[in-house]
This record gives sequence, C-alpha cells and structure tokens, in this order.
Amino acid sequence: MKALVTAGATREFFDPVRFISNPSSGKMGYAVAAAARERGWDVVLVSANVSLPAPEGVRLVPVTTGAEMLDAVRDAFPRCDALVMTAAVCDFRPKHYEPEKRKKDGAGMIVEFEPVADILKTVAAGKTPRQTVVGFAAETRNVEDYARKKLSEKNLDLIAANFVGRGGAFGSDENTIALLGRDGSRKVLGPAAKTELGKILVAEIENFRRGRHS
Repeated sequence: MKALVTAGATREFFDPVRFISNPSSGKMGYAVAAAARERGWDVVLVSANVSLPAPEGVRLVPVTTGAEMLDAVRDAFPRCDALVMTAAVCDFRPKHYEPEKRKKDGAGMIVEFEPVADILKTVAAGKTPRQTVVGFAAETRNVEDYARKKLSEKNLDLIAANFVGRGGAFGSDENTIALLGRDGSRKVLGPAAKTELGKILVAEIENFRRGRHS
C-alpha cells in the first residue's frame, strides 16, 4: 500500500520577505502520515512550512508554495494507492512579485491577486480505479454543505469536513471531522487528539478500499 499525504500551509510571496498564508500547523497531516506508516504503508509526505519532526520511516518532500506542492504531488501521485490531501493550500497569490523588499513609505499598498492551481482537483481528474483520493474541507460556516460540493466537483472518494473558525481546528492538538463519502455516507470522527484521529482516518480509508475492491 502506497500513500501520498500532504500537510501544512503553503505560502505565496509579495517579495523575498513577505507572504500570505494561513494558520495550518500541519499536525493533522503528520498524524495521518505517521498512522499510515505504523500500519505498514509506504508513505510520501509532501510538507509545506511546518515546525514538526518528520514521522519515522516516512519520505519527506519539503515545499513552500502551491506551485511547488502541485509539482511534488503530480510527481508522486501515479505511484500511490491513496492520496490524503490535508494541506491548507493558499488559494490566491500576488499577481506581481517584487524581486527586492518593498520599502515602507507610509502609503498603503494595493495588491492584485490571481488564483493558485487547485491541486486536488487537478490530480484527482486523472485518478484510476485502483486509487483512493481523500480531501479535506476547512470551512468557517456551512461546513458539510461546502464539503459535499467539493466531494463531487473534485472527483473525490472521501472528504473530511472540519470547522476552522475561531476556536476551530487550525493549530489545535484536537479536532472533530465529518467523513463524507460519494455514496452519501457520513461518519463523525472525534472529538479526539489529532494523533488518534489520524489512526481512525487511516482505518476508515482501509475499510473503504476493502469495500470497493471486494
């Protein structure tokens, strides 16, 4: 069993020292990668901007931006049986990059943004029947409604929906997720420590694959 897991928060730069990002710590993705390795999976972990030790036995691929993560995922995806996309990818990037630090002049700054490629939708469009693709939906409202829309639009098998507003999952050691399936299934996992949720989620993926291939 070969797994590809993404984790962390991508960054998109205005200049060499300034960027936009989000508060994702990468803890959920690292917990999934560690749990998969403990169950004997061969794991590649594409990690963006985290301060966590790599799980033992996992092949770590560090990246910074969304484009770098897309390249890494595209490279590893054809060889994986399951992709678990927990990374919080920054959806927009500054349209213009300044090669030198922009000096503060007391005036405001207007920045034009452009969309970052949708990594999950891009790679899932080419998934084969042997592959399982699991997404994460980090939302601040209407969490499961938005998650089910992503489940369909991005050609996913499963999606883990979680609330990330004030007091939500970002940066926390605990989480609660609603695991939704294309067949209309729904299972609430947690509340529990992310290390425990990683184990539960990996077991659910294994159960899903057994059911699909039986």
